[in-house]
Parts: sequence; C-alpha cells; structure tokens
Amino acid sequence: QVQLVESGGGLVQAGGSLRLSCAASGRTVSSYDMGWFRQAPGKEREFVAGISPSGGSTAYADSVKGRFIISRDNAKKTVDLQMNSLKPEDTAVYYCARRIRYDSSRFRVEAYDYWGQGTQVTVSS
Repeated sequence: QVQLVESGGGLVQAGGSLRLSCAASGRTVSSYDMGWFRQAPGKEREFVAGISPSGGSTAYADSVKGRFIISRDNAKKTVDLQMNSLKPEDTAVYYCARRIRYDSSRFRVEAYDYWGQGTQVTVSS
C-alpha cells in the first residue's frame, strides 16, 4: 500500500518561505503524477501544483504561479513544494497526493487516489 507523509509545515510571516516534503512508501510512486493540494477552513480542497512522473512537466494554480516550485526525487521517493513569498491567503492544510485517473483533470481531487495526512501552513500578516 502507498503511504504519503507530508512534513515541513509551520508558522511563517508573510513574505517568508517554507519547503514542504512528501515522503512516499510502498508500491511504485515514480510512475505517477503527483500533486499538492490545499484546503483552508470552510473552503474546498484546491489544486496547488502537479508534477509528471519524471519531473519534466509541472503545473501550478494561477494563485501560486511564480511563487511555488514543485519538484521530485524518485530515488528518494519524495515530492517537495518550495513555497516563497508566502501570503496570508496561502494558509491552509497542504496535502500530497498520487494521481491515478487521467480521464479527469489533474486539477480535480477526483483524479487522485492516495493522500497524505496533511501538514498545516499558517502565514501571519
């Protein structure tokens, strides 16, 4: 079974940076798209960033484009999210997920099957 564990969240002031890491274990993760999603209280879970199996292709939500960078190291089975120039509106629980469906957009929660437990990111004003 695939397990995904996020780490690196915390409290940071606006304009600061955090690097989140998703550690994967279990059966092949390197063959799948991976994504980062976030969910703030009272809001739907939303796509943040995605990355192809080789890491050669990435996608970002417009709200984070130019500020966040997703990367992966298949040898270490990790998927990272470097978050720069953080804003209060970035405050949310961030989740790592494995994409399983390609008949559904990578931007949709329904495209993913395995999820981590989430890590809290809080950005103060």
